[in-house]
Amino acid sequence: MSLRLLAIDTAAPRLQLALLTGDDADTLVEDMPQGQAERIFPAIDELLKRNGAAYKDLARIAVTTGPGSFTGLRIGLSAARGLGLALGIPVIGVPSLLALSLACRCDAMAVLLDARRNEAYFQLFSGPAIPVGEPAVLAMDEARRRIPPGAEVLTSPFVDIAALARFAATADPAGYPPEAAYIRDADAKPQEKFRVARVPQ
Repeated sequence: MSLRLLAIDTAAPRLQLALLTGDDADTLVEDMPQGQAERIFPAIDELLKRNGAAYKDLARIAVTTGPGSFTGLRIGLSAARGLGLALGIPVIGVPSLLALSLACRCDAMAVLLDARRNEAYFQLFSGPAIPVGEPAVLAMDEARRRIPPGAEVLTSPFVDIAALARFAATADPAGYPPEAAYIRDADAKPQEKFRVARVPQ
């Protein structure tokens, strides 16, 4: 039987799944700003069922690691790591900016995603999954200035989930841990003055 791989992307406001069997990828994509947590496992069940597969048939799992929605990333990563642990199979964590580069067949590209606050998540690539430097959060104007002449600019946050699945099928799990890559700290932080004081013992 061909290797079966399940790919998951919930980093953007869309639930994206792919089941890769050999070279063939079947995808399930639903625009979903909210409700991914409730929908993800029923959707995985549907995808497996229509391909005559079961969880026990999976050989590895892939998941995007961000940057992206804090809540969305937690949903996808929790599902992937939970399944990997339960099934005893590798989980491949693919950074979202690298995942976005997989859909572009060109020699020079810049991934530029709106990070709000007039900032951008930015990374350059010299080909699909061939990064030039590390991902960064830059002022939007600075990010635009760093785009090389003639480079393809990718601004959509939605990865090609089938391309992600094919990449992860041969990726080394040791090089792609399933850990969130926020790049920028989460907006929600503890407020010191509202912390409950500890009572001396």
